[in-house]
Amino acid sequence: MSLSPDLLYPPIEPFSTQMLAVSPRHSLYVERSGKPGGYPVVFLHGGPGSQTRPFHRRYFDPAFFEVVLFDQRGCGRSQPAGETGENTTQDLVEDIHAVSKALGFRGRFSLFGGSWGSTLALAYALRYPQTLDELILRGIFLASADELEWYTHGLARFAPNAWENLARGMGENLIDSYHEAVFAADSRRASEAAARWVDYENRLMSPGATPFSGPVTPELLNRARVQLHYLKHRCFLDEPLLDAAAQLELPVTIVQGALDLICPPVTACRLSEALPDATFRLVSDAGHSAMSGSLAVALREETDALRDRIRRRDRDQQEDSL
Repeated sequence: MSLSPDLLYPPIEPFSTQMLAVSPRHSLYVERSGKPGGYPVVFLHGGPGSQTRPFHRRYFDPAFFEVVLFDQRGCGRSQPAGETGENTTQDLVEDIHAVSKALGFRGRFSLFGGSWGSTLALAYALRYPQTLDELILRGIFLASADELEWYTHGLARFAPNAWENLARGMGENLIDSYHEAVFAADSRRASEAAARWVDYENRLMSPGATPFSGPVTPELLNRARVQLHYLKHRCFLDEPLLDAAAQLELPVTIVQGALDLICPPVTACRLSEALPDATFRLVSDAGHSAMSGSLAVALREETDALRDRIRRRDRDQQEDSL
């Protein structure tokens, strides 16, 4: 089921946009929408290498939340586009902190992240738990060796045509082979490799989709380069996130598509068991895409539940102070 206009909150435009310098090399595109001065929620896009989209604003009640979207280093409208130098998970964790400081958050905030965004949200929560109220996560990805092996080889059993197109003419280690190819000096080779890499993901996201045949834009090449930069380096994680999660005491809501091939539900189940305070919601007819109708509705419902919890907390605190 595709995204229907009435499943989420109506489209809104940002009330503020800016380029935030986070290092001598990188500046991030940051936007704010919803209620100025409202409860802050920071949206973390997937990928790595993807970017924020207008529909990402629509999971959140604009009368309550100040919705913060930003494109990660090298992604989307952030500059320089496609840059992989000074671009690690640790850098992105510090960027989230820098965004919260630059926007003047007066108290704690919450994070909403899907797929790679769930990885980044957990990494941030482990580094700065004192700044957060809650996490809402979708399509859990923990960047383990098993998950990468599943993505590059295990899925051949479910999408043989897509996988054969990916693997054709490449070495056994597909991540290393594609990483070398997309950074090749030969622009034709780099573009062809980027198209095949991104086509594989697109066909897994939408089974039955026709193979990619459009022009390879700079945006597509940058997306592949950033993603492969992270995957080649196991997302720069020093400690397995599943092991580290046991020390995280924040409330975490996990929304997972039961039919998700890219990030299978087993990972979400294991994470929910490892976390001290987790709510696990399995959406029976949903895959990986957050734009699918049933998954989109579930995510909106969970942000509404977060809104209601924050309202109750604030009301209780006001009553206690009287």
